[in-house]
Formats: sequence, C-alpha cells, structure tokens
Amino acid sequence: MITEEKLRKPMLEAKYLNVENTDRYRPIIRLFYLKYEKLKYWMYQEEVYEELKEDPYFTDYTPEQCQQDLAALTAWGNLVTIQDTRKVTTIEEFKNKKFRYQLSESAVEIERMVIRVENLFIEGSSLEPTLLERLRISLGKVEEITRENDEKIYGWWNDLNNDFIRLNQNYQDYMRELNSVKAEEMMKTREFLVFKDRLIEYLRSFVKSLQVNVSVIEQYLRGVREETVQEILQKVTEYELSIPRIDVEVDAQMIYDKMSGRWNSIFEWFSGKDGTESEAGKVFDTTNEIIRKITRYATRISEMSNSGSNRREEYHKVAVMFSKCQTIQEAHRLAALVFGVEKPLHLKGEFKRETDSINSGVFDEKPHIVTVAPRVRTYKEKTKRTGIIDRSREKEEMRLATIRRLEEERKLLKSYIQDSRLVFSELPVIEPQVRDMFLLWLSKALENKSCRAKTEDGQMYYIEKSDVTEQCILQCTDGTFQMPAYTIVFEDEE
Repeated sequence: MITEEKLRKPMLEAKYLNVENTDRYRPIIRLFYLKYEKLKYWMYQEEVYEELKEDPYFTDYTPEQCQQDLAALTAWGNLVTIQDTRKVTTIEEFKNKKFRYQLSESAVEIERMVIRVENLFIEGSSLEPTLLERLRISLGKVEEITRENDEKIYGWWNDLNNDFIRLNQNYQDYMRELNSVKAEEMMKTREFLVFKDRLIEYLRSFVKSLQVNVSVIEQYLRGVREETVQEILQKVTEYELSIPRIDVEVDAQMIYDKMSGRWNSIFEWFSGKDGTESEAGKVFDTTNEIIRKITRYATRISEMSNSGSNRREEYHKVAVMFSKCQTIQEAHRLAALVFGVEKPLHLKGEFKRETDSINSGVFDEKPHIVTVAPRVRTYKEKTKRTGIIDRSREKEEMRLATIRRLEEERKLLKSYIQDSRLVFSELPVIEPQVRDMFLLWLSKALENKSCRAKTEDGQMYYIEKSDVTEQCILQCTDGTFQMPAYTIVFEDEE
C-alpha cells in the first residue's frame, strides 16, 4: 500500500474534539450544526454568545472568550468567515470588521459522525430482510433500465447502492452486538429466556430471506452481459459529471473507477470471486451459528432452572418430614436415612447386595473395601506395566464388518438409480438414511457453481436443472418431505 500525502497530514478540523477548552468548542460547533439543520447557515458572534449564555454552564462566559473560540475554530477550518459590510456607514466601522460565521463542509460531516457515535447504543442496528428483496427487484431490472433516460438510470443506481450499503453495514453492526461481551453475559441470564424465541424468529426470518433472494440475485448478476454493465457505468458517470459543483473538480476516470468498484463489490458479495465463498454464504453460516449459540445458552439456562427447582422441592419435602418428628432420636434416625447411611455419596464403589430384603440390615452385608487415594497434587498412582495385547483379529473383523455394511448401503442406494438417473419425483417410499444420503448428494452439488460433485465411492454426478421450479413429495417411512423435483445424472465410470 502506497500512503497518499493527504493521509500523512493532521486533520485540523477534528482538533476541537480533544483539546483544551473542548468543553467550549463542542457546544459552539453543535449550535452551528443545529442551526444548519434549520437552514440558518450564518451567525454573528453576538448570536453565538447569547445562545451559549442561556446554558447555566456558560454563566461566567465572556464575549472575549467567545471571540477567541470562534477565531480558533476558524483557524482549524471548522468555521468559514465573511465580513458583513451591509450595515457599515463609516470607515471606523469597516476597520472593526464585523464577521458572520458558517460551518465548513468538513465540520458538518465531522459533527454528523460525532452525533452518530453518540447515539450508537440508542439507535442500535437491525436486520432488514426487505433490503434483500429490494436488491433482487432492482437487479431484475438491470437489462431494461438501460432503455431509460440518464436521470432514471442514475436514480436506479443510487437506490441499488444505498440498499446494498445499508444491508452490509446493518448486518455487520447487528452481528457485532450479538457477539459482544455484553450480549454473551446477557445470554447466560434467566431474563434472556423471555425474548429468546423472538430473537431466534427474527434471525430465522432473515435467514429465510437470504435463502429466497440470494440465489436469485446471484443468477441475475451472472446473467448480466458485460456490455450492459459498461453502458450503465458510462451513463452514471456522465450524469455525475453533468451535476453542477462549486469549487470542486471531478475527474471522469476517477468517477468511473469508483462506480466500477461499487458494482464489483456487489457482484463479489453475492457471487464470490475466483471460486471463493461469497460474503452472502458467510453471512448465512454466521447467522445460523448465532442461532445455534442462542439455543445452547437457552437450553443450559433451562436445565439449570429445572435442576434448581427440583432441588428446592426436595429440600421442602425433607423439611416437612423433619417437622413431623416427635423426638430428637426420631429426627436422628430420619437424618441417617436421608443423608446417606444407605448410600453414602462420599464413598464410590459397586455395592452389590446379596439380598433385597428390607429386613436385612447394613451390618448383615459382607464388607466392601474402598481404597481412598490422597487428595494432593503430588500424589500419582503407579501404573501397572502390561504386555502389548494383540488385537489384530478384532480389528480385521471390524474392518470386514464395515466393508460389508458399506457394500449393502451402496447396493441399496444404486437400486434407486435407473439408467444413471436419480429422479426424486419418481422415487418410492424410502428409508430415512437413504433420504439423508440423497439430500447430502444434492447439497454437495448445489454448493458448486457447476452443480457437479462426487459420491463417497468416487462416482461423478451433476444436477440436471439447478433452477427447477416444480415441486415433488418425497415419501419416507418416517413422513413426507416436500422439495424441488431435482434429477441427479451419474456419469459413466471410465
């Protein structure tokens, strides 16, 4: 990376955020920004001073300090000044120079960013499935949009890029929040169970939108002719150049490169680059992982809650039993029974009784020897040295059994393949394990652009029509499964 000269220079416009007297500079800039939003661009020093004096914090604020602050902000490039000569009647008044102040363009953008940073935790982020739908609709018009005038093409281009930027940024922000330390701690609390289902449903609706729209968007992008893309970029560039700008020089090649980079970003996000996984695929995997993590946390919390509840019930029952004891001796006998005389929890071992008679006491049983090891870090039990046991026979038997099982499974799967074709709409009632294997073949092929893959035994196959719209019902012994009517074609083995 070659560092440009502008990256090596300090940005004086941001200096007011972190210097001495920033407690005065920031309110002044915020005042100008609020006036800017109300289309009041110019302010006199007296107006700034009067506005600040309304705040109790500026009780001791003086006009001289106000003038110094405005001068500093002007020197840093935050304010633009112009001398007001409309009310000048004498040379003396002209020499005193009464100025009007206005926020500079860079100061406006910096203050916007500051307000955005201040409200990050208030505004929050979100997932918008509608953005995917809008992108799908916009890209579906990519061929016909070239027949419109330049203004409509420019509007279509801006809507497409704005939706894409919002989708990408909102998703990143939302995933950052879900993976934050604060979110991790919240997921471990019982209060999380209250809105766990809502959160999972929210994420699943986004995943569903991904499944429905991403593949269609990818087909649109791959089906667009290069000539169409070049025509759109050229017209957008020309329209951008035609917009009147004051004191700004624009370069046609620079604008074209920027527009081309935006189109490439959209293409790579949905379709990938050089055979790598697309960002849309990574988004799908990340969202599903978040759902699984939430489910794991919720299950753990439920188990802990149930365990605690059962234990409370047991303690309450025992307390009631003790309250009914008439004498201390009766309480002692109950305590001996409840707290482990029959099965002491602090002693481990296989206590095998010779009789199940309730009339047989513990002292009538044969003794059981328990070896207690020292509970210190330095203690280590001696290991008995034994010779190497020959298990080659068992291994060979296991290997042959595995081969037989795999061969039976292979014959079963091939029995459903007719004339090197596996037609899902023509399958009879099948077992769940057969269905799982067929669906595994489908998923492996659909993950590749060529829709080709290999079976476990090296047989090449491909999906005849990956964009099939016809549906079929797959009959299974454990129920029915609705799916697209795919057909898998197996290639002849060479």
